[in-house]
Amino acid sequence: MWALYRKEISQYFSSLSGIIAIAVFLVVNGLVLFVFENNLLDFGYATLDRFFELSPWILLLLIPAITMRSFAEEFRTGTWEVLRTQPITLWQLMLGKYLGALFVVVIALAPTFFYAVLLESLSADPGLDWGATFGSYLGLFFLAALFTAIGIWCSSLSANTIISFLIAILSMAVFYYGFHAISLIPGIPAGVDYWVEWAGIDFHYRSMSRGLVMLGDLIYFSSLLFLFFLLTLRNLRTR
Repeated sequence: MWALYRKEISQYFSSLSGIIAIAVFLVVNGLVLFVFENNLLDFGYATLDRFFELSPWILLLLIPAITMRSFAEEFRTGTWEVLRTQPITLWQLMLGKYLGALFVVVIALAPTFFYAVLLESLSADPGLDWGATFGSYLGLFFLAALFTAIGIWCSSLSANTIISFLIAILSMAVFYYGFHAISLIPGIPAGVDYWVEWAGIDFHYRSMSRGLVMLGDLIYFSSLLFLFFLLTLRNLRTR
């Protein structure tokens, strides 16, 4: 499994497209947060709220670009049959692919911690709320982990990387914001709209982005992770 994990990482960083994807993610975040109008420096106080609101939408493009080749490329080139002859289980094969992709996503997110350090150095007392910031980064990590699991699942659906990329974007958008959009539809009975919104990723991500690490949110993310692992395994068994 770990050999496959290292192989995934080396393959991604050996291609120019992988480095460009991470660079674009960091540049877009930096421009929106520090250069464009209504940036973090215009708020008058130290906060990374804008970053945590923006990041999920950028990850909707970054993560599918990272995961789209995970299984689709193996199916297309015929190397899937070679992988299946190796002395590893489907669980190990899937986790190797997943952890490799997740590591790349974490590498893309890690430099953004510099934003917090920069704001802290520029702000007067009391400065940045580090408790809320760490809680928000934890929520962002769980969001990225779940998006990566969705991306891996989408890659196992087709041998076409472009189709996997598009399905991943659509699936992540639906699970992230779709339930919230449905809860806003007029006519939904009072109380039902809350549970509809609760079913979406956005609800739990926003809860953790406020610095509140609740057991219910952790269970929600863990349950969906396990669900998409099972769905991916189901697709792999059909191969």
